[in-house]
Amino acid sequence: MNDPNGMFIDAHGTYHLYYQYNPTGIVAGNQHWGHATSKDLYHWVNQQIAIFPPDAHSNIYSGSAVVDVDNTSGFFPHQNNGVVAVYTINTPTSQTQALSYSIDGGYTFRPYSGNPVLSDNSSQFRDPKVIWHAPTQQWVMAVAYAQALTLGFFTSPNLKDWEHVSNFSHHGLPGDQYECPNLVEIRMEGQKEPMYLLTISINPGAPLGGSITQYFPGFFNGTVFTPVDGAARISDFGKDNYAGQFFYGIPGDRDQISIAWTSNWQYSQLVPTGPSEGWRSSMSLPRVNYLKNLSRVGYDLVSVPYSLSPVINTTSSLVQKTIVGNGSVRLDYSSGASGALYFQINITDIPTANISGTANFTFLSSRSGESVRAGYFLAPDSAFFIDRGNTRGFDNPFFTDKFSTSCPYNSSASSYTWRVEGVIDRSILEVFIDGGESSATVTFFPEQELDTLVINAGDLNPGVTVSAAVHGLDSAWARVEDVDGTVLGNVTGHKAQERDTH
Repeated sequence: MNDPNGMFIDAHGTYHLYYQYNPTGIVAGNQHWGHATSKDLYHWVNQQIAIFPPDAHSNIYSGSAVVDVDNTSGFFPHQNNGVVAVYTINTPTSQTQALSYSIDGGYTFRPYSGNPVLSDNSSQFRDPKVIWHAPTQQWVMAVAYAQALTLGFFTSPNLKDWEHVSNFSHHGLPGDQYECPNLVEIRMEGQKEPMYLLTISINPGAPLGGSITQYFPGFFNGTVFTPVDGAARISDFGKDNYAGQFFYGIPGDRDQISIAWTSNWQYSQLVPTGPSEGWRSSMSLPRVNYLKNLSRVGYDLVSVPYSLSPVINTTSSLVQKTIVGNGSVRLDYSSGASGALYFQINITDIPTANISGTANFTFLSSRSGESVRAGYFLAPDSAFFIDRGNTRGFDNPFFTDKFSTSCPYNSSASSYTWRVEGVIDRSILEVFIDGGESSATVTFFPEQELDTLVINAGDLNPGVTVSAAVHGLDSAWARVEDVDGTVLGNVTGHKAQERDTH
């Protein structure tokens, strides 16, 4: 699997996630739209393949989905929950935008007989993102002229007939091509009126190599997107967060929810996958997002995990709440069946001058000695790092092993606090710094499972306190495992019964 596609929430509170899917192999190709649904964004039901290629020479590439509540398309004369998917059909010579529509709430789709609905006679024109723009009462599509480093904006009254209205070109980091645009109305902290957020994924040509997503806070009047400034902003300082998409159907004055693909095109088709497992790649944690104006930084996209309450184990023996100080804490979590943890480290009463010290955490394998480590350097110009270089299950010249970001202090404060929280699973680490003001996603591939956490701090100023909390996470798939612990994908029973029981 790769890019998330067509994400929306329906009137019953069910989240629908479609995704780029090859049902016959573990590399990209033969692209379909896979489909999964969830009530809580952690427990997912694998649904049947939603959209198939029209012929043996075509692939269904990335796109989006909307709920046509007013039947502007004419596909749904007797309902208000019709779903329209807008996506790219890729052939060896062309990329065009097409529609399929669903009369059963997004579970099965019929291709529109008038496809394609948009073409520019190019092989590099893809990944439509469609939203409803209420002030102008029209549909808006952002679509990438990939190798021209341009997004085109189009409008339509009915999702079928599209008119070009503006372009957005050569902003931020150009990379080698633009992909997977997203446009969403989003809350700005301390501001009554929401703003807009435009994201553009670039691949190849990211600063660390391969693929990455950048974002632009700004304003949208229905035809033209205007960024607040010319700055380039990256959504993740790791290397494994790409093509993120926001769920359609969340009001603009609420925090928006996103999910991204956790890999990088430089090595995504080479990373290990067990021969008995038969799958490769996965999605990120669901993230809650809003905009904030930071001291010394300016506009920032804040991202934190969506509430982990459906999977966090508050009664687990792994729970630790302790003070580290200038010392260390060691935790054996090998008894956790899922191999996943939520952790939080807080540093308080950091002085405003002569700052010193470190606070680090390391996830170890007691069997092989392999590790993934990260840490924070307390200094006037503080920084945070991640190092995945001490895992031996995958070696590739583009599998960059070290990442870092700056953590500027609020210069008006009398003392400082700092916090990192994160989730580690068997092969993915996601961290969120200072309430999500910056975040990173990294994959790793040890030969033996990581099972030990060590948190340590040293050289801290007098009075500085370090506290930590760790919780085991339950497997989101435990209830659908078979007797061998295997979870089958895209194998479902009767859809109506499944919707009733889940």
